Amino acid sequence: MDWTYRLRLRHLQVLLSLAETGNLSQSAAALNTTQPALSKWLKELEADIGLALFERHARGLRPTRHGESLLEHARRIEAHLDSARDDMQALRDGGSGLVSIGTSGVSSADTVPLAVARLLEQLPRAQVRLVESTMNQLLPQLARGELDIVVGRSSPENTDPQIQCEKLYEEPIHFVSRPQHPLSGKDSLDWDDLLAYQWIVWPNGTPVRNALETALAAAGQTLPGRCIESNSSILNITLLNHTDLVGVASHRAARRFVQLNTLRILPMQLSGFGSVSMYWRADSLNRAAVALAVESLRACAQLDVDETEEASGA
Repeated sequence: MDWTYRLRLRHLQVLLSLAETGNLSQSAAALNTTQPALSKWLKELEADIGLALFERHARGLRPTRHGESLLEHARRIEAHLDSARDDMQALRDGGSGLVSIGTSGVSSADTVPLAVARLLEQLPRAQVRLVESTMNQLLPQLARGELDIVVGRSSPENTDPQIQCEKLYEEPIHFVSRPQHPLSGKDSLDWDDLLAYQWIVWPNGTPVRNALETALAAAGQTLPGRCIESNSSILNITLLNHTDLVGVASHRAARRFVQLNTLRILPMQLSGFGSVSMYWRADSLNRAAVALAVESLRACAQLDVDETEEASGA
């Protein structure tokens, strides 16, 4: 018999516990079993599969590469079950189901909240969970089933065939500052003006940082050596409003903060554009709240583009 037929959900929890603790005794106590029984079960599973799942060493257990592969499947299954449980709970409570959306800073100030507002107009009792982080953290969560949709800078590194991708729009990036910043009242700026102040930038490797460095290279400039790095939109806004720091923001986020009188866009043109995409798992669109959230994101992204073009006379 195929070993998967003998594997139960509790067994997946056992594997995840062993990976977390790295200790048979601790996992046995947490799972209300004995160490000999747990050790026997693990040896039998490894024999059935024909691969070693854990390395035994003096300090406990460590997953092998084969074990890591199986653990990744276990995490996905557990995440799918957690989503199913929460979705059913939302429906029992009279709601319209659950949708979990991850957003990077580039879309958290504009596209995603507008789409959520649109979703709630059509499904007032939908349960929505929002997570803000960086794309290198959000996409693995999406792959594991912990999130239903992710919106952020387009990521060419995505190679998972189970994840669908759609570009929503392209936009430039801007230098920004607090409204009362010494530079905010000027009609034009040069690089000496900007380099006279310390910058706050997104961390190395993030899409906004990559777009900034590409634009700087096109202008024959490099990133100043003394920058503050932050991946939090709220932290960035607070720092910008209480200092003379110069920051970087995507066009839609910057425009939204200008409307709120929180930031000002500085008059320095940067070349190049960055694209924003949404990602989702194909198997999640059979849930009404997820499908409508995807449509809401499309609608809000296109509406915003149309409004921008109309305002510029395009």
